[in-house]
Amino acid sequence: MKFSYVNVMEEVVSTLVNVLMMSPDYQTFCNCQKCRNDIIAISLNTLPSHYVTTEDGRKMVYEQLNTQENRTWINKRIISAIHLVGKYPKH
Repeated sequence: MKFSYVNVMEEVVSTLVNVLMMSPDYQTFCNCQKCRNDIIAISLNTLPSHYVTTEDGRKMVYEQLNTQENRTWINKRIISAIHLVGKYPKH
């Protein structure tokens, strides 16, 4: 992977949003790209960014974020964003 910098939290949130939106609990919510992007943006605005400049740094930060405790903490913010976008969709 070639990059100058990347926000690892953005990668984690994007993946978790896709997983959550496929789950039965969120089948009634709009799954369009605009709503997904809004959910990701709202979630990222409530979470700290974790920028890195190397692949090794990305792997290290990803491992730090990918614990059960951190996934639960991140999922709470994503779920809140899903409900907010569901209540006030922009499309």
